[in-house]
Amino acid sequence: MSRPATTPPPLHLVLGEEELLVERAVREALDTARLADPTADATRVRVSDLTPAQFVELVSPSLFSEGRVVVLDAAQDIGQDNADAVLSYIRDPADGIVLVVVHSGGGRSKAAKSLPSALRKAGAVVTECAKITKPAERESFVRGEVRRAGGRIDAAGVVALIDAVGTDLRELASAAAQLVADSGGAIDEEAVRRYHRGRAEVTGFQVAEKAVAGDRAAALESLRWAQQIGVANVLLADALADAVRTIARVSAAGRGNPNQMAGELGMPPWKIRKAQGQVRGWSEAGLAAAMRVAARVNAEVKGAAADPGYALERAVLDIVSARHQR
Repeated sequence: MSRPATTPPPLHLVLGEEELLVERAVREALDTARLADPTADATRVRVSDLTPAQFVELVSPSLFSEGRVVVLDAAQDIGQDNADAVLSYIRDPADGIVLVVVHSGGGRSKAAKSLPSALRKAGAVVTECAKITKPAERESFVRGEVRRAGGRIDAAGVVALIDAVGTDLRELASAAAQLVADSGGAIDEEAVRRYHRGRAEVTGFQVAEKAVAGDRAAALESLRWAQQIGVANVLLADALADAVRTIARVSAAGRGNPNQMAGELGMPPWKIRKAQGQVRGWSEAGLAAAMRVAARVNAEVKGAAADPGYALERAVLDIVSARHQR
């Protein structure tokens, strides 16, 4: 049997705990191997279920020159014996075998902690899959998903999509792909709202916008509708906190060019520009009071309050009152 025209990388390190990104990286390694050999077999096993002898058997070349992809899951749990077997193998990988090591980046044992470094030194293709927790990282993920699907999205559209769908990466990825398909590729806030009519019409950020603007009736109406359609209490509290925190930070930074302030504040220019418009009606005392309210409701919706819904309503009213405080 002749060798494939394209030889896939023999070693891959998938590093991190973001499940969607990990699964994609494993799938891409398998797809790359099958471009070279469409008949390549795939075996996936947790390192804790493996013995050194079994590992050696998995990475031994086939007598019939068949390709093989071996995926070692949860390598942060690897023991010294298995680690020794893997380290011995990666010094001289076998032809036709693709080894994919999935590692969280942590590990209790010295062997587990040192394995990623050894794979890097051996020339493994490294795919970083760190947990996405920060708003800016989530926004970047959405932009990347839209590009991946062949479209483009503006800043307001990114925020509207996250607000409408939530923070689950799988749901965001699915929504981004669907929006590109339905919109012809160009996505803005209005396109998101048309697609996600129920959740996007009244969302956590819209509730927060009404509250920080001091519009009591509109804020309460938006809050009740958001609760009715199932927007999570935690997301509503987070939106209130983000709105107040943003205004406070922009207020403290003083007036300036949003483009120049973006790096210092760690916010996109459009968000700074918007906050500069909102800050005009706030006093220092009012902002301080609103910050206390945001901290309080955050704790309340996470278990400190018997009725999170009532806690949110009280928070909205208190923020509206703080907006008018002089």
